[in-house]
Amino acid sequence: MKMDGKLWLIMHYAHVTPGNLRAFVQVKIKDLEKGTIIEKRLRSGETVEGVELDRRVMDYLYADGKKFIFMDQQSFEQSELSAEIVGDLPLYIKPNTELVVLWCDGRALTVELPNVVELKITETAPGIKGATATNQLKDATCETGLKTRVPPFIANGELIRIATVDGSYQSRA
Repeated sequence: MKMDGKLWLIMHYAHVTPGNLRAFVQVKIKDLEKGTIIEKRLRSGETVEGVELDRRVMDYLYADGKKFIFMDQQSFEQSELSAEIVGDLPLYIKPNTELVVLWCDGRALTVELPNVVELKITETAPGIKGATATNQLKDATCETGLKTRVPPFIANGELIRIATVDGSYQSRA
């Protein structure tokens, strides 16, 4: 959406109708220029300008310092995206992965991460035999460098599913 002369990406929204007050929409938006995230309350009378985004399926090839190289699957054209655009992508995605990149007016705005990714555990403490408590977690490091907390039965070399929203363990793969 376009608001106050800037491009914003709606990350989350909720329609709220509090008791005897007027309804509003609570949005969590990301400034696509600076990368800052804010929450804003939109009243029913407010209007925002919609923006047409081009969604391109691209392959994440590799990282070169602070630049990330993507290839368009249709034209095979390679594009360099900065660290500000890709955000937390290197922690969740391995090279040669297919992703969706949002473009507007010929420039990349952001990369859409899948909701869940599968990563291999490279380092974690050995499990404690007989530890069956459901809320007990231990630290683990994944192959991309992501640090997360996993149940005690997870060992080195195992493939696990991780939520990209908060980096939390979901299940074994």
